[in-house]
Formats: sequence, structure tokens, C-alpha cells
Amino acid sequence: MNENPNENVSKGSDGIVNIAFTKELSANINAIKQIFTDNDTLITRYFENQYDSSIKCCIIYLDGMINNKLIDDNVIEPILKYKLMKKSNDFIDIISNQIMTSDSIEKTAEFEKIVQAIVYGDTVLLSDGSDQVLILNTKGWSTRAITEPEAEKILKGPREGFNESLIVNLSLLRRKLRTQDLKMKFQTYGAKSNTKACICYIDSLVDKDILSELNNRLQKFSIDGVLDVNYLIEYIRDAPYSPFKTIGNTERPDVVAAKLLEGRIAVFLDGTPVVMTLPYLFIENFQSNEDYYLNFFYATFNRLVRILGFFIAISAPAIYVALTTYHQEMIPTSLLLSISLARQDTPLPTCVEAIVMVIVFDLLREAGARMPANIGQAFSILGALVIGQAAVDARLVSAPMIVIVALTGITGLMLYKAKGALILLRMLLLLLSSFLGLYGYMFGIMGLLIHLLNLRSFGVPVITNIFTKNAQDNKDILVRAPWPFMINRPKFIATDKARSNKNTNGDIKQ
Repeated sequence: MNENPNENVSKGSDGIVNIAFTKELSANINAIKQIFTDNDTLITRYFENQYDSSIKCCIIYLDGMINNKLIDDNVIEPILKYKLMKKSNDFIDIISNQIMTSDSIEKTAEFEKIVQAIVYGDTVLLSDGSDQVLILNTKGWSTRAITEPEAEKILKGPREGFNESLIVNLSLLRRKLRTQDLKMKFQTYGAKSNTKACICYIDSLVDKDILSELNNRLQKFSIDGVLDVNYLIEYIRDAPYSPFKTIGNTERPDVVAAKLLEGRIAVFLDGTPVVMTLPYLFIENFQSNEDYYLNFFYATFNRLVRILGFFIAISAPAIYVALTTYHQEMIPTSLLLSISLARQDTPLPTCVEAIVMVIVFDLLREAGARMPANIGQAFSILGALVIGQAAVDARLVSAPMIVIVALTGITGLMLYKAKGALILLRMLLLLLSSFLGLYGYMFGIMGLLIHLLNLRSFGVPVITNIFTKNAQDNKDILVRAPWPFMINRPKFIATDKARSNKNTNGDIKQ
């Protein structure tokens, strides 16, 4: 027998890249073992048929990645007890066609495919006298149960959320879109992580130009590991330095299903419950999944409140500083006197006071998000009493400033999807107002509008349909129209064929 694995193995810069399997079982096993040197989780199990000792086999897998009972009952035991009626030159074919009860069997001699199968939880079966192996689907690692996503609070509607298993997530989507038109294409990203991903879309609705552009961008980047969809987002998004999102993400199957029904594309990634969707519009920052499960009057009111909250979150400190520092004549006399009285003996100028308090609030927000849940109540008391009331009593800050910062913080927390953009815009507008008053604030707002009007998401303007007179184009922008009026799919995403079809499945957005 050939005991030297180096005779049939060739190495590349990243390790073993090719192997020429022989018909000698021990040589093939040693070649695979050489790849997993210093990996004590690699298990090799030799066994032979109890009726014919010349039939020798071996299974190779990684401990903790497979279902042991499945291996024992469906792989080892059938081969041990099989009575060979007729001698065969290649017993691997008999195993594949007559013995194995596994639901997924692949015969191959491609070494790279074999290594990827082992590290992904499959079992490799080798037989003496065969230069090919069988890859058996025996994955059995533990996964998190399907629960309500914590990052997206659910008030009404389905309470299922994605978990870290790609196959489980795809099954959740398939349950909601039971059509052969739903396409799922697998890809692999990450030179070292080899993370599986799946691109999902409805073939008759998707814009083929957007799909082609997505595939082109995904093929161009190279990275060692892809552990979350944000790894992909930062490589393929439009305007990578913009504070606004041009690719959405969600942990909810119903949201993904609704977006696919509009002609959008979803990208799933193994190992993360977050799914990215594209194209992404600016108005989606103010849309909530509950908008489509509640009465349209209530849903419209809530959406308008969120839009108002966005402007309050970025503008309140800036306008307060501008008015109290540069434009006191615009403040009613009684209010100006109250503010002036509250600011007596405070050591800091209004602009510095506002910047400090905004930063302090961001510190409290970040600490609250990171701290253990069991000390959250104590932290709330600390923030409310020490930072708030004690600071006012000590004349470190004025009471109106506490009110402004609290209002800004509450409205900012209401818009979780635009959190990063809110923090940056709030500070930018505050700095402009501190130097130029309301003129600086207006310059900042104009710059924001110019930026948004020029922002694209895979060729689609992120601000669209707001200024159109067509009622169908405005049915789900500032208001959420009743379902009987949600007739056509979004014309800026779906294909021409899909645009002409009635949206009998609804027109849901997140």
C-alpha cells in the first residue's frame, strides 16, 4: 500500500488545493488527515462488512458537527450487515445505490468539495478499491429556536424570526411564498470562512438589471471571512460614505416576503439571522411592519409621527441653540424670560452646553444597549436622577436644555433604522447652528436634501414618488392607503410585465 500521502497530494499557497485519489483506502485517508493536521475534532472510523472482510470502509467527519445517531443507524450499520450477492469492482456504487438511506448522497473525487463538506458538517465515506468518495448529509449541530426577533419589536403580526441556520431561514420564507416563481441561488463568500449565502427573488417580478448589478458587485469583492450581512453591505452598497442606508436589513420572514412581492431581492447568509434587502428607499426608515396589520388611519398617523420625530431628532438642539444665541427676537417674550431665568448661573455657553448634553445622552444610550439586563433599572435611575435632576440642581446645565435633549433622544430612539444617520446629522446641524445660527441650520438642511436627491440604491433614487401627482405612486409613502387602493406594485422596481399586473397579493413594505 501507498503509505506516503505526499505522493498524491499537491500544495498551493493556501494549503492543499488538489489531490489525486487512488484505490488504496489508507493512502486516501492519510491525504485527508494531512489537511486537518493538529485538528483533534477530526474523527476517522474504520469498519468492514461482517460477511466479507475484504469490504473495508472509513467515515471521516468533524466531531460536534454531525448527527451521531444518523451515522450509526443509516451509514455504519447498513454497511456492516449488508450481504453482497455479487462481487463488484467498485463497492462505492453499491453503497450509493443499494445500501445508503441518506436523503442526500454525492459521489465525487474533487478534493476541495470534500474538504468543504467535512468542515460544513457532512460525512465523507471512503471505500477500499475506489478512487471516489461519498459525501453524506449528516449535519446535526445545534441551532437557536425560532423566536421573536429582539431587534424588531413586534406589536401585532407574525412573531417568527430568523435564526442562524440558512436552511431554516429559507424554509420560513418558503412557507410564506409557496410558488415555483420564487428563486433561490446559492453562493459562497469568504476565502477562509467559505460562508454560504442565498440570493432570493421572484423571477416574474424582479428587475433583471438590478439582479445583474447585484451579482456583478458580489463577484468583485474579496475578503477572508464573511460573518454577517454587513460585511457584504459595506462592499456592494451605493455611496459607501453616506450616513443613510441604501440596503435594508431585517430579521422577519413576513417583511422579506412582502419585499419580494414588490420585486425586490433578498440575500440570506448562513450564521446570521439578519437578511439584507434591496433596493432600499429613504421612506422605509419610517415604515413599520405593524403598519400593514393595523387600521390604515392609525398606521398613517403613526407614520406621520415618525416623520415628524425624524425632524425633531435632528433639528431640536440646533434650532434651540440658534434661537437662544443669535435670534432671541424670534422667541416670545415670556418664553425668553423663562429660558433666561433658567440659565442664570450656568457656567457653559448654550452651544457648548448642547453639545455636551447630546454627547452625554449618546453615552447613556450606548451604555444602556450594552449593559446586562439585570442592572437596567439601576441604570435608569442613575440617568434620570444623577445626570438629569442633579445636574440642573447643581447649575451645571439648564432645565430647558434637559428638556430639549430628552425630546431629541426619545424621537431618535423611535427611529431605530436611521440611528446612525440621526446621530451624525444632529451633531452636524448643531455645530452649524452654533457658528451661523439659523442660516447654518438652513445650509445644513439644504445640503441634506441635495444629498438625498442624489442618493441611489442600485440605480433607484432613494427619494422617489414623493412629488408625483399619481395617487397609486403615493399610496404607501407619507400615508398607508387602505388595502383596496393598494393595487399596483411599485413601478420603480418591478419589471414592465409585473407593473401591468394587479397586485393581488398586496403591496406590503416594511
